[in-house]
Amino acid sequence: MKIVAFDDVGIAEAADAVRMGEVVAYPTETVYGLAVDPRNDDAVARLFEVKGRAADAPVLVLISSLDELNGIVDHVGDRARRIMDALWPGPISLVLPSACALSPALTAGGDKVCVRLAAHPVAKALCDACGGAITSTSANASGKPAALSVAELDLAGVAVAIDGGALSPSAPSTVYDPETNEIFREGVIT
Repeated sequence: MKIVAFDDVGIAEAADAVRMGEVVAYPTETVYGLAVDPRNDDAVARLFEVKGRAADAPVLVLISSLDELNGIVDHVGDRARRIMDALWPGPISLVLPSACALSPALTAGGDKVCVRLAAHPVAKALCDACGGAITSTSANASGKPAALSVAELDLAGVAVAIDGGALSPSAPSTVYDPETNEIFREGVIT
């Protein structure tokens, strides 16, 4: 794993790795996450392999602007729009009707996708440099504690890690379906 700084050169190198189908670690609002191109089936499969993640576990998609919802979600309802206006960017992930352009592995074969608007400057910069959405799942083997720094990353198969410093311990993002009013994971936002 190559560790790069959070600067223009490091972000460009990490974005190149994502475009080449590699797995990249980066800091988010809550923990270090893993990025791949959500439209690249091979990269998504590599992500599942690196994490040891079960195929029936969906993966969140991170965006850096609302425009990036096009091609990721089919539509945004009124309740979802109100939540986005009030709480994005921030640590709330919304489960929305999926568009067909995504790898089906991201949705675990379902018809919805989990999306969050990036609040962390490194995550936002990586999305922007990649030209759009990236995945965001915690940078740890499934079932293990999430990494809060580059030093805690212990995953074979991560090509590049962006060092954004040590993160403070935090609850994960809240995962909420505004159409069904279901909370899948209570997190930072209650």
